[in-house]
Amino acid sequence: MPPEEKQKEETSNEEIPKRKIDVRTALSLIPPATQLFGQQKKPRERRIRLRFHNELKEGVAKINPELMKEIGEGEYVEIVVAGRHRFTYKVELDENVPVNEVWVNGAKLPEYGVSDNSIATIRVIQK
Repeated sequence: MPPEEKQKEETSNEEIPKRKIDVRTALSLIPPATQLFGQQKKPRERRIRLRFHNELKEGVAKINPELMKEIGEGEYVEIVVAGRHRFTYKVELDENVPVNEVWVNGAKLPEYGVSDNSIATIRVIQK
């Protein structure tokens, strides 16, 4: 063998000592998921009680301002009852409405099988 090949063989046979990596220090370098993906998103929908108040206009829903802040700002909301019946209402803010309720005119809702005090999902829609 030529002397150059012997030198290459000797250098490849020498073992370089490997440092063990401490798992805790390696994990401390990884940022938490909330930091990677930003702040947690606000829930854009919420379960509420649908209450009938027949003195309201047809197509208008009275909502507490705190609930509106929670689901997002918008001019119209969509209320879904039992995953089947979808209704769109214009928003009217009112402090007298409890946070977990939405007041609507219930004159035509019994035709769809929706009764007073039904549980529904509310979300803001853009029109």
